[in-house]
Amino acid sequence: MGTSKVIYLGELRTNAEHSLSKNSIITDAPPDNQGKGEAFSPTDLAATSLASCMLTVIGIYARNNGIDMKGSHAGVTKIMSTEGPRRIAGIDVDLHIVTENALDDKQQEIFTRIARTCPVALSLHPDINQRIEVDFSTNVNKIIA
Repeated sequence: MGTSKVIYLGELRTNAEHSLSKNSIITDAPPDNQGKGEAFSPTDLAATSLASCMLTVIGIYARNNGIDMKGSHAGVTKIMSTEGPRRIAGIDVDLHIVTENALDDKQQEIFTRIARTCPVALSLHPDINQRIEVDFSTNVNKIIA
């Protein structure tokens, strides 16, 4: 069984179905490339995958070390090239790691290193500028009764 199946739906739109779960994602070309922009574009997914991968591998480490980071999130900005072939020139990721208890400097360094070395980060072409900012905070709304 492969990873996914992608069907071209016409009008610059595809439906990608995950083979194992049967979940699907619609993609649409962006307005600046003849599309409607009504869904993620393929390059949006590439950029978003970077942040998703970072949060996932940090989550694995956190879970294995008894750290609850639910509510952590990332903002992603994809930068397309303005010259030459159309491609992703850069991806900015602002990671916000939220934990119940403050992380010490060593833990913050580990989380940051894990983010920067996630499988997607290591798979992207080195010409793609990855700007990664990591912010750590505690969730004051988590009150233990």
